[in-house]
Amino acid sequence: MSLSFTKLAIIIGLFFIAMTARVEARDQIRIVGSSTVFPFAALVAENFGKRTDFRTPVIESTGSGAGIKLFCQGIGVKYPDITNSSREIKKTEVALCAKNGVREITEIKIGFDGIILANSKQAKIFNLSYKDIFLALAKKIPFNGKLVANPYTKWSQINAYLPDIKIEVLGPAPTSGTRDAFVEQVMKTGAKKLEFLNKLSNYDQSKFKQIFASMREDGKFIEVGENDNLIIQKLESNPSAIGIFGFSFLEQNTDKIHGSLIEGIPPTFDSIANGSYPIARSLFLYIKNHHIDLIPGIKEYVAEFISDEAVGEEGYLTINGLIPLPELERNQVLDRWFKIIDSSIYSVES
Repeated sequence: MSLSFTKLAIIIGLFFIAMTARVEARDQIRIVGSSTVFPFAALVAENFGKRTDFRTPVIESTGSGAGIKLFCQGIGVKYPDITNSSREIKKTEVALCAKNGVREITEIKIGFDGIILANSKQAKIFNLSYKDIFLALAKKIPFNGKLVANPYTKWSQINAYLPDIKIEVLGPAPTSGTRDAFVEQVMKTGAKKLEFLNKLSNYDQSKFKQIFASMREDGKFIEVGENDNLIIQKLESNPSAIGIFGFSFLEQNTDKIHGSLIEGIPPTFDSIANGSYPIARSLFLYIKNHHIDLIPGIKEYVAEFISDEAVGEEGYLTINGLIPLPELERNQVLDRWFKIIDSSIYSVES
């Protein structure tokens, strides 16, 4: 009697284990990350879902930093498979991944993007320098040899050639890769245009970074989160405001907004592609190698993202504002990806 009961208990236990495994299985790619890459990732997902037998991936716009943090939490079906990013992964984030068992990650560069400062077509186009932008948005600026709370309230106070309207800039949150790139490329460069801060950068890098990375908190710079479409809506209703976002959102809304010149260079597809536009950055996918065999479709989804049909000269992502890699570099990325998926580096132990 007791033996039969034991056997029954084992059978029931195995049944529940099997059911749990079935519940935990996932046949749909889960992607998180950059709001800049999000529209491109969504287009690829839509085409991927239509043209293959795989389910359309689920994509969440979390911002680059938040996406990488989620991606690095662990291995298994409850964690994301891919994270999009509008900046390179940081060493501290690689360490977080490794701590949680995510030790094999593939970086795929998908193209380039420009960071745009745009305003409503109801207002004039701005022509801004790095120095203008820093003086408008920094929390503290040098004045008479001291750092003081930013006193500027109008653009014309910074530069007489700029409009006599109040400073109001809508921008991304600290979790955004756009924010990281903007601070590093624009605020840092603008700070170095000022003699006081340029000297400081030579002997106290920590203090210098604290200054150029600290944005105003007095209502002149307004964090709008990860929804770039919300910035577009606010610019439509407020012609005095300027918004910060990726080039693709300018491309999609040319009937409503126009981009500011930066150091005299307009934000166009060609100026970003040829490197003359000052604020450009690379865009990436990060793939969790251990999930390549765990979740169906990852190999094919990434291949679609970097295919000629998507990011070639007439590709559907190129037409929608993604600045593609040069053909030689893109072919190298493709070759590298296929070598990785053909290797055993990503195989999951049973």
